[in-house]
Amino acid sequence: VPFARLGAHHPPASGEAGMKGVILLNGEPYDGKIEDSDALVVCCDGALGWAQGKIRIDVKAGDFDSLGYVPADALVYPSEKNYTDGEIALGILLERGVDEIAIYGGGGGREDHFFGNLQLLYAAHLHGAHAVLYTRCTEISCGSGTLRWHNMSGRTLSLAPVGDVAHIMESEGLKYPLTDLTLLAGSCRGISNVIVGDDAHVVCDEGALFSFLVRKER
Repeated sequence: VPFARLGAHHPPASGEAGMKGVILLNGEPYDGKIEDSDALVVCCDGALGWAQGKIRIDVKAGDFDSLGYVPADALVYPSEKNYTDGEIALGILLERGVDEIAIYGGGGGREDHFFGNLQLLYAAHLHGAHAVLYTRCTEISCGSGTLRWHNMSGRTLSLAPVGDVAHIMESEGLKYPLTDLTLLAGSCRGISNVIVGDDAHVVCDEGALFSFLVRKER
């Protein structure tokens, strides 16, 4: 059970370095460089097919139904379970006190798995960690309070509520200012804004936001 044994988890104090982790998933292979220094790297099932030899792997975990064989020294889980391999990997990192998590291979492929991978970002947020899902074109994260972007001028930024409602109290450095704005499920308000300042931010004082920062256009 990935999260049942976890107690309250708090991010490091200001100025204190957090523990880093990397999750590799069996979606669209990531074609950029993956930074693994000082990070605990967990590779899920079929991600071994694209990640082995590209990045150091510390933990291999999953049911390995996609890979087709069970690698040596793997943490093996039954294929009929209530959690995805990504949830298992997130639980491993959170139990070891990881605060900063980078997820690769979570885009492309089956849309239902991609939707599930977005939930990993929110699950990390609920446990006091910050996770970013890197696809080939976009960096996706989840948060509340003050969300900041530095030196990202010209990049497209889309925001969406987690659940039914998220309220943005104020923003700065965006082409389309967001002030006292409620984002609702079922609406596309918040899509395709543009960062125009070297230091941009939004303040989400109710609910939580998914943020989609476009790295490159297809």
